[in-house]
Amino acid sequence: MSRFGTGSLMLLAVAAVAATATPAAAQVYKRTAADGTTYFTNIQPNPTYQRAAYTQAASREPQRPSSADYGIYSREIAEASARYGVPERLIWAVIRVESGFDPRAVSSKGARGLMQLMPETAAILGVRDSFNPRENIHAGSRHLRGMMERFRYDLPMAIAAYNAGEKPVASFRGIPPFPETRDYVARVLRLYGAPLTWELQGSGIQQVVGRDGSVTYTNVAPRRFTTASLQGR
Repeated sequence: MSRFGTGSLMLLAVAAVAATATPAAAQVYKRTAADGTTYFTNIQPNPTYQRAAYTQAASREPQRPSSADYGIYSREIAEASARYGVPERLIWAVIRVESGFDPRAVSSKGARGLMQLMPETAAILGVRDSFNPRENIHAGSRHLRGMMERFRYDLPMAIAAYNAGEKPVASFRGIPPFPETRDYVARVLRLYGAPLTWELQGSGIQQVVGRDGSVTYTNVAPRRFTTASLQGR
């Protein structure tokens, strides 16, 4: 990874849809704004973006949603995504890791349904039946959105909080050193299509998910990035 000078800002926006692309087809474009900000994106919004040297490792290609599990609840996932502003693929990834798309799943700790809602969390969210797919997906997505807002859209931290609770994440100011939680975060991010997360660990670069489903890597405190800024407008 190239080094960036003090005060510089690096952004890498990767649209969620690009997660299904093959490594050979992955291409990243680079643009440097007048203020020195450098943007990286997997699409070429306008000619000011030039090709950047970047190749996605073949071993990190994310698993594609299969029609066997994704198709069954695609409507519910789409509804929850639109209502709570959580990318569809992220919801799918959480369900895949949490329950394997088993609506009757119950964990050893008592978490229930597709997105494995704990009874107390379900009660706070007003869920009547955690085994009802639509109720569960909507409540789980709402809870996930809450964690994203709580941790300023830092995606790994939000996912860790969904698994371990927000208190441990806040206490450690990052992903807790729990093997289960760290494995959980890695699996969800891999399915979602964020292959650079662990390589960036300890580098001071944080990962943020946008409302449009894009993933942004930045070496400054997370903030809201607009589509216009990434397109050079």
